[in-house]
Amino acid sequence: MPSKETVRRQRALGGALGVVVLGMALVYHFFPRVFHVDPERVQTQRAMNLGPAAAPLGAGRAPAASNVQAELDAGPPLTLAPTDVIVARMSKKNENLPEQKSADTPEVEALLDKATKALRNGRLAGNKDGAAALFAEALKMKPDSRRAAQGLYEVRARLVAEIGQDILVGDEDSAKDLLEALKSVPDSKDDVAQAEARLKTLAQVRPMLAQAATLLQQGKVDAPKGDNALDLYRQVQQQDPENAVAAQGIAQVQRAVLDRALAAVASNDFKGAGDALTEAATILPGSPALQDVQGRVDGIRHQRAANLLAQARSALDGGDQALAQQLAEQAKDLAPDLPGLGDIQERMTNARLYASYKPGQVFTDRYVDLPGQTPSMVVVPTGSFDMGAPDSEEGRAGAETPQHQVTIGKGFALSRAEITIGQFREFVRASGYQPDSVKLGGASVYDERGGALRDDPDATWQSDYAGRAATDERLPVVNISWNDAKAYVDWLGQRTGKRYRLPSEAEFEYALRGGTTTRYWWGNGAPTRKVENLTGSGDRSQSGRRWSNAFEKYRDGYWGPAPVMSFEANPYGLFDIDGNVSEWVLDCWHDSYVRAPADGSAWVNPGCSTRVVRGGSWGSSPDQVRSAYRQGADGSVRSGRVGFRVLREL
Repeated sequence: MPSKETVRRQRALGGALGVVVLGMALVYHFFPRVFHVDPERVQTQRAMNLGPAAAPLGAGRAPAASNVQAELDAGPPLTLAPTDVIVARMSKKNENLPEQKSADTPEVEALLDKATKALRNGRLAGNKDGAAALFAEALKMKPDSRRAAQGLYEVRARLVAEIGQDILVGDEDSAKDLLEALKSVPDSKDDVAQAEARLKTLAQVRPMLAQAATLLQQGKVDAPKGDNALDLYRQVQQQDPENAVAAQGIAQVQRAVLDRALAAVASNDFKGAGDALTEAATILPGSPALQDVQGRVDGIRHQRAANLLAQARSALDGGDQALAQQLAEQAKDLAPDLPGLGDIQERMTNARLYASYKPGQVFTDRYVDLPGQTPSMVVVPTGSFDMGAPDSEEGRAGAETPQHQVTIGKGFALSRAEITIGQFREFVRASGYQPDSVKLGGASVYDERGGALRDDPDATWQSDYAGRAATDERLPVVNISWNDAKAYVDWLGQRTGKRYRLPSEAEFEYALRGGTTTRYWWGNGAPTRKVENLTGSGDRSQSGRRWSNAFEKYRDGYWGPAPVMSFEANPYGLFDIDGNVSEWVLDCWHDSYVRAPADGSAWVNPGCSTRVVRGGSWGSSPDQVRSAYRQGADGSVRSGRVGFRVLREL
């Protein structure tokens, strides 16, 4: 037995603890936010989820008159609504009240007032001062009293509601006490039978609920199969569909699964998070908790994907296409609908095919070792086309057959127009190169008197198509050989560090056609607008000459070359590609396309001297302007009808 001193100390300590607990209780009651508690949220949660806690029979559950009508109109689930709401709903359905023939006597009214006060104070039944006994006595004194009948109905409804809520939350003892009180209320036989049946079910499911709670604490929320909390809660709901404890338990199970989803996301395991969310959706589809976590996971997923996409852009800017592709694919796997995926895919395609340029884009390269820049270049898209002339094309020659498919798998850029006299002059001055027209002497130029080309030993690259001194630097350079053109593109490559060359024959025809399959890039007949510098029936030379074989009803206003880019561009943005002057290409001449490359590369034989000229000129007949037309010429030939343009590999 403890000493008096020990008892005294224990009492002092207990008193001090009591004061502390009382102080905390007062602070919690008057200043709940000190404990991070929102009183309105607590009240709302209690009302929506469980309703008021079961009160002892003696104390009762006093009805809260305020908000009853609002909650009644809002319509929460009847089984989980506050008692007053349930009673109000049930009372609305009480249509079996007696027809009152006379007013209640003062004695009955006094008794009814006393009964109503007992009802409001929660003293429902169990003794003579309970509302049930008082309403019953009033009804005995005046059998047609509607107020007494309604009051007795409300007592029974309240007891039924409170018993139901106790059963829902598993409070078997309180439910049994209230059931005994209900038995004393008249006309409650059916209600008693239903309550007893539900209590019997509760007795059966309580051990299952206890075991489920234990499994929940042990972390066996949904596994292993046959020994987890979720399975037990499901079994309880099969026996007692309205069991609130089971419903809350299932919500806790879903919460645990959702926590797994969040943990997976924290480890960048988005597949695991998705699997957990899928499982959570089968537990409680559409729950607020599920929607909340789904939104958070989606937000994290999109943020992670956006970060990966930003890294992919940085990798692409740094020239690491493989890393950019890998990062972009990871971003797409995470969020297929992520904005910007299409743009990065297009950029990667352009980087792979066009060195990060875009089809149709115009650019120039600056020289690295002296002032100046290259001719304006336009990016030609990749694709496939049928090279050569079909059997049905009028004017087709054997050298244009057999027609065969060529695939341009790598993008390239062509100069938008032919190389001009001014651009070629820059090359000659900077390099000291001596063109063949100077070194070998002369060129083949147009003779106005005879209407044909003639050899002029004094014509050079600085002369125009007729051998006169060229005064317009924008005119295409003519009177140059294939070797001269090759020397120019080699010089461009040295000045820029880029891969410049003459186009292959396949690349030239592909670019000339511009995606068309017609006889000319503008159609099958004579043009109806000024598309190129061609031989038109409406053109006249200085002496009044006319073309004997020309496009009918066409007039471009020039006899001889025009300044470059004076006419319309073809669909790929190339000017003068099938007019003005014909152009040297890289290939050696072959009499047909038998065994010709199908990948767009140049067909070159070592030591060949005869090269290929493509495209129409200011003096070409309509047949010679066809997209498929080709002709061979010795690489040393210089002509007033032949120039060139350059290609830059990407």
